[in-house]
Amino acid sequence: MRRFWTQGPVNPQEHYVVSRSNEIADFIKRVKEGRYVVIFAPRQTGKTTFFRHALDLLAADSDPQTVTSSSAAYFPIPLNFDVYKNASVPDFYANLYEDICEEIENLFQRRRGTPPEPLTRLLENTKLTNPHAMRRFFRHLERLLMPHQFVLIIDEFDGIPQAALSDFLHTLRHIYISGKPRCPHSVGIVGVKSIAQLNYDRSISPFNIQDEFQLPNFTLEQVHELLGQYTDEVGQVFVPEVIASIHKQTAGQPVLVNRFAQILTEELDIPKTKPITMLHFSEAHARLLKEDNVNFTHLLTNIRKDPRFENLLMRIMARDDGVDFNLRSDIISELATYGVIARGDDGMCEIVNPIYLYCILQAFKAVVNGLEDEYLPEENREGFLDYLTPAGQISMELLLDNFRDFIARAGFKILQVPDTPQESVGRHLLLAYLDQFVKLIGGFMHIEVQTGRGRMDIIITHNQRKYIIETKIWRGDNRYQAGKKQLVAYLRSEGVTEGYYIVFDHRQDPEPRVETETIDDLTIRSYVIPVMQAPPSN
Repeated sequence: MRRFWTQGPVNPQEHYVVSRSNEIADFIKRVKEGRYVVIFAPRQTGKTTFFRHALDLLAADSDPQTVTSSSAAYFPIPLNFDVYKNASVPDFYANLYEDICEEIENLFQRRRGTPPEPLTRLLENTKLTNPHAMRRFFRHLERLLMPHQFVLIIDEFDGIPQAALSDFLHTLRHIYISGKPRCPHSVGIVGVKSIAQLNYDRSISPFNIQDEFQLPNFTLEQVHELLGQYTDEVGQVFVPEVIASIHKQTAGQPVLVNRFAQILTEELDIPKTKPITMLHFSEAHARLLKEDNVNFTHLLTNIRKDPRFENLLMRIMARDDGVDFNLRSDIISELATYGVIARGDDGMCEIVNPIYLYCILQAFKAVVNGLEDEYLPEENREGFLDYLTPAGQISMELLLDNFRDFIARAGFKILQVPDTPQESVGRHLLLAYLDQFVKLIGGFMHIEVQTGRGRMDIIITHNQRKYIIETKIWRGDNRYQAGKKQLVAYLRSEGVTEGYYIVFDHRQDPEPRVETETIDDLTIRSYVIPVMQAPPSN
């Protein structure tokens, strides 16, 4: 039986694989047209799996037994620059040549053929020491491979030695503009960073003939396709809401989608005769957020590289008016390269998915905020259990009333919470407060709505009931009222009849509010909670 896979490239024989048929067709069309294509995307987005599939399709379409001088057959080979980073320029070209020779021989073997004698002599008698020798080698190779078109796909291109980068790209550009026929006929460059980002000297790019190819995350339909392969083989179904929730939480990020599926199908011991439900989803989601996987390690390592990243990310999360997605900004460009932020539909920055948002908030919050002992009032008898009804439901109104009172009791002490931007301290404290409560009662909590507009929805699931809390920063009464309408629309989409709206007021003269309203037959409990700006004077 096949499996969902997160440890490196996947293959259809052992793993469930999204076909990406439209993207593959687009890429192969560009190769056949002779374009020099750059594929760049964050790590663990399926780049290697994608181009390997494309190479297999090109190779299968190029049987040497049926090739004629008029047919468009292809001779595609893969390379990987990952191990070249610290090589000298002569060593880089020498090893590049050995890799090319090895891959040429491998392709002939897969086609059950042998290289012709002239090609064998060329491979045995050539030495590459510089880009000029490489250009001449390709010119000879073109004549010997005819009528095949030589195609190069270079994975982990970021690993090229910096000293070799400019001349290597200039040489490929020279080959490209020399016209057809040419060798290589097409080149695919695969990496995390774009060519412009690799060109550290800030000069005009030596590879300005590139055709950029964006490899997107999985669509909702592709997540259906992936999980449907498992259902077809095993018979166990995912309820539609689970599939939609996996896509919403991950925004289709390939590793996160597969990791969700791994937990649901292998680690939760759900009987294969039972459907995978939203209760299972909540348990898998909680487990995923608690673990320390490679994807999260990459994320957290990248956002901690520059102290400016924290300020920008917190601003994206706090501001209704957003932050312009301007790739000419080094900070925005770098965070986009790492797969942390993306361009929203309105051209503004967005955190790419709710799971990353949760991880970012966790990364930048204090391990201990120093206020834990003040969460509950002195007259409280049973701790957080006071906020459960006799029927085991959450008394959300009382729980949030106490949070409002806690912020008032803490006063200026919230300004002393370590390593927390002041504008974010209210949300940090709310998440910490709710997290402690949810763990005690055995519930689940996650962030549901993708943010980047000052809005963040917290979802608590307990005893098969869903509680929705929307949070914002005060930006005026018009936006405060508009937030209620947003929450109503979201509650309706989730089939929930009541919701909670918390707005943190950072003004010098705040106006605390608590109000319960019925809007379109739904109940909204709203709080405007003042956040102290400075400790009182002596």
